[in-house]
Amino acid sequence: MTLDVPAHPPAELNPEPAAGARKQAGLGLGRLYLRRFLRNRLAVAGVVILVLLVLFAAFGGRLTSHAYTDTDFTALTQPPSGSHWFGTNQGGNDIYACAVHGLQRSLTIAVSVSALTIVLAALIGSGAAYFGGRVERVTLGVIHFLLIVPSFLILALVSHRLAGDWRVLIIVLTVFGWMSTARVIWSVSTSLRERDYVKAAEFMGVGPLRIILRHIIPNLGSLLIVNLTLGVVATVLSETALSFLGFGVQPPDVSLGTMLADGASTITSAPWLFAFPAALVVLLTVSMTLIGDGLRDALDPTSVTSAGGRR
Repeated sequence: MTLDVPAHPPAELNPEPAAGARKQAGLGLGRLYLRRFLRNRLAVAGVVILVLLVLFAAFGGRLTSHAYTDTDFTALTQPPSGSHWFGTNQGGNDIYACAVHGLQRSLTIAVSVSALTIVLAALIGSGAAYFGGRVERVTLGVIHFLLIVPSFLILALVSHRLAGDWRVLIIVLTVFGWMSTARVIWSVSTSLRERDYVKAAEFMGVGPLRIILRHIIPNLGSLLIVNLTLGVVATVLSETALSFLGFGVQPPDVSLGTMLADGASTITSAPWLFAFPAALVVLLTVSMTLIGDGLRDALDPTSVTSAGGRR
């Protein structure tokens, strides 16, 4: 009597089909998210505006022969013209060149601070939720204490004391900007730590750091992406406010906030000094807000849109 041996192992014993199925499911989920996002016309408009702003910041300087540090003493506070497209300021600097560099600086600060803040908040929030007990109580106590500290005043004093270096500004904004996001991540992670896959990893002897990085934080992906996007808006507004008050980026460097501060005193006599940087700030914040709302609706179809309906 002979036994028939199958030519191929059963599907449940062959890891290839399972891996392929997971990959296919991931691609299908990605297409679903993309389709939901593209269905939101305002979100698509936000992406278009953001791409145009990034292209302007990256390549706009090649369209002019002026640098933001150049001074033209024959054209002080000159309105927009053929030689100076956006006009000049009181020192004879070309506003177009300043706007390009200012947008570059503001985008660099905003994206860097938002990314660092999300990383710090994800590690601290998910770590506090996973370890629980005394670690959780101490972490939440520190978060609640920092939330009631007048961080804006501290930001202003520290950045002004350190001469307004934009690199220092990134560090200071990150140090005082992670708390509220970390608390949200902690509240969501408290339910994730009780999931079966986390308990299975603990049973198999996987280390705490690996569990946090491989099993908890990846399941916060949608929350992290939305907060990363909206964090750019918050950072742009914070940097602009600090620079506007003279506590942020300092001359000879230029940001959108410093340009707004320069143009605020001459808004009636030389409105172009204020109008162009203000337009860039509005476009940047509106585009990132629209993208953030679109990502939230795409990743969470039960979320309520600004129009009051459900997607």
